[in-house]
Amino acid sequence: MTPGPAASGPPAPTSPRVSVALCTHQGAAFVGEQVASILAQEPAPFEIVLGDDASSDDTVAIVERLVAEHRAGGGATGLVVRRHRPALGVTGNFADALAAARGELVALSDQDDVWHPGRLAALLAVFAAEPAVRLVHSDARLVDASGTPTGETLLRSLEATAGERASLERGDGLAALLRRNLVTGATAVLRRDLVDDATPFPAEWVHDEWLAALAAATGGVRLVPEPLIDYRQHGGNQIGARRPTMADRWARLREPREPRASTRVVRSAALVARLERLGDAVRPDALARARARLAHEERRRALPRVPVARIPRIAAAVLRGDYSRYSRGPIDVLRDLVQPAGETQPRDPRLSA
Repeated sequence: MTPGPAASGPPAPTSPRVSVALCTHQGAAFVGEQVASILAQEPAPFEIVLGDDASSDDTVAIVERLVAEHRAGGGATGLVVRRHRPALGVTGNFADALAAARGELVALSDQDDVWHPGRLAALLAVFAAEPAVRLVHSDARLVDASGTPTGETLLRSLEATAGERASLERGDGLAALLRRNLVTGATAVLRRDLVDDATPFPAEWVHDEWLAALAAATGGVRLVPEPLIDYRQHGGNQIGARRPTMADRWARLREPREPRASTRVVRSAALVARLERLGDAVRPDALARARARLAHEERRRALPRVPVARIPRIAAAVLRGDYSRYSRGPIDVLRDLVQPAGETQPRDPRLSA
């Protein structure tokens, strides 16, 4: 009996295309190692969007050479180069590269890190398993300028608590991110449609923390707890990571409350305004929590100039749980009790939405 044609099942799912938004400035010393680690990923990214901020060294030429060699060897990763003169700055450069990316997923990349083998596959697996998740990030191993591990990880240097880590791992990232940012762009991959919700980026927010906050409010953020990149610390980082010393802590306690208190209100108001604009795309509880955080920051800004007169209001906020939900708990209680007032800089916080 001659067998009939094999039954045709549903088409095999295709892997999403991944763009890499790589932003550089005078990065010739390290960018080659980073690009080589990106091109070695399996699956390899669909494209690298290189946003270069007015480099005068060989940064762009190094990236172009490595991608050309990759393609000559049978690789398929493309390269888009966007040169900026004058420089756009970190957030502006990333905003431009993200807008130019064509993949369904976009990985953010600094110029001086190194991706571990299997890094991209590990993060893509989370997106495949959880279609609602909009941003996935990981821990990172801190290394020095030569690439030697320091013995520290990124989340330990940020003093992430067990509760904060648990919130990020189980998908309630908003609980952690309303207190402070714990998502570093160099460790993150996001869905491209998140960029549309996030732009334009408010001036008071750094690109990665803004993307993370919106992702947490509209779909979800997931932490992969293992370090999946080497996060290089070499003294020239535009945004780096270092565990604070006792001298750092003391200096922060003596910083004036203004203009930082007003900036926190501006940032919180920008988040509320964007979530209001996004409407039904926002998780049901997210807008209420963001508004509560804004109210908390407005009350903090309105604390009396004389420290002893602040005690009743701070005590009431502690009893409500505001400092544990929307600030760093005892750390910020102490700051609000002892920091000098500084000079107020009045501003309508809703102007930055």
